[in-house]
Amino acid sequence: MGADSQPARYQPLPIDTSATRLSDDLKQLSEALAANAHDVWAAQRLREGWQYGPVRDDGLLQHPCLVPYDQLPEAEKAYDRKLVAETLRAILVLGYEIR
Repeated sequence: MGADSQPARYQPLPIDTSATRLSDDLKQLSEALAANAHDVWAAQRLREGWQYGPVRDDGLLQHPCLVPYDQLPEAEKAYDRKLVAETLRAILVLGYEIR
């Protein structure tokens, strides 16, 4: 890609999971996976030198979400839950089974 060229316009095409419902067991699993996803994210940030700070500051490497999952604001938990639930639904739509 040259200096004057623009990248192609990105149009996300996620798997359509709108008709897929998670069983109660998978809903329970999704909460555990959401907490794990947060821990994976936090561990990576800590390895990169980030630390807790009351507001996000990229220059100082501080982030307010570097706390245990159960201490996250509900909006942050909802983000992790949605990502995990969509992943589980995509697995099912693709024909895989979770036992």
